[in-house]
Amino acid sequence: MSQETVSIIIPCRNEEQYIGKCLDSILKQNFPAHRLDVFVADGTSTDKTCEIIKSYTDRDSRIHLLVNEEQTTSFGLNLGIKKSKSDVIIILGAHAELLPDYVTECLAAFNGNTNIGCTGGILENVCENKAAETIGLAMSSGFGVGNAHFRTGNKEGSVDTVAFGAYKRIVFEKAGLFDTELVRCQDDEFNYRVIKSGFEIHLSNKIRCRYFVRASYSKLLRQYYQYGYWKVYAGKKHKAVTTLRQLVPLLFILYILGGLAAGFILPGLLPLYLAGLSIYIGASLGFAIRASKKLSQILPVMGSFFILHFSYGLGYLTGIFHFIILNSKVKSDARLSR
Repeated sequence: MSQETVSIIIPCRNEEQYIGKCLDSILKQNFPAHRLDVFVADGTSTDKTCEIIKSYTDRDSRIHLLVNEEQTTSFGLNLGIKKSKSDVIIILGAHAELLPDYVTECLAAFNGNTNIGCTGGILENVCENKAAETIGLAMSSGFGVGNAHFRTGNKEGSVDTVAFGAYKRIVFEKAGLFDTELVRCQDDEFNYRVIKSGFEIHLSNKIRCRYFVRASYSKLLRQYYQYGYWKVYAGKKHKAVTTLRQLVPLLFILYILGGLAAGFILPGLLPLYLAGLSIYIGASLGFAIRASKKLSQILPVMGSFFILHFSYGLGYLTGIFHFIILNSKVKSDARLSR
């Protein structure tokens, strides 16, 4: 019988609302307690997050609090990985709650396959208000997030990335640690290196966790703008487009901005431009109807689709300007923002 040990790494900052629920879900795992430990890397929180974590460390020796002075997700993850001595390392976010069999299903997904270096599963959205609910519906649609299968749940097997993955220790030995220059997309960039190192990333529909969706459209816009922006920097470092789906929002933003400009310069092109927009709106409507649970959600889901596509595309275009054209260095407030 397999006797792997497991460490769960949680980078966080100012997560007093969620960190307790996250840790409770870990302590409820149907996995041998003596083979599991937890490292919470706190980015110098200014709320009650540390007090809450310490209340857990005081009563359970498996939970460890680390101080992440750099305040970045990547640095926090690396802190935990370096402290861990386990065979398998699971990356987690404070907004997540694991189902009781999460750890055991992650290990089962490896199933003795030496080619699989990482396993992960499906995110089940938890919505705290109407905005979060419509955002969650949009982010569970292929039209909203493309082939991000860990969100849509429409594939099982080999994928290019997962959320909250379980990694064999040998993966970090061969692929390295998380890139501390990246504020966003650090998990996607790392998974790109995992695959380049010869490992398979496996998605299992049996592995599931609950994720508290961002509760406002402004947060969603900022989040996906940053995703697009930092995806360019990751691609520049590798001299490659790490995933093809990242180009679709860029083409969308180029069509909107470029087509509008062309339509004013050459009015004859305006009907063609409007026809293209009509196709997008029609597709958005169709997928919003399919995703929505009631009529009142259709327009908000369409709006969420647009925010996802437009903000990511605009961030990507800005990233091209900064990192490719101007060859700028990394300059950003890199504190944890989840």
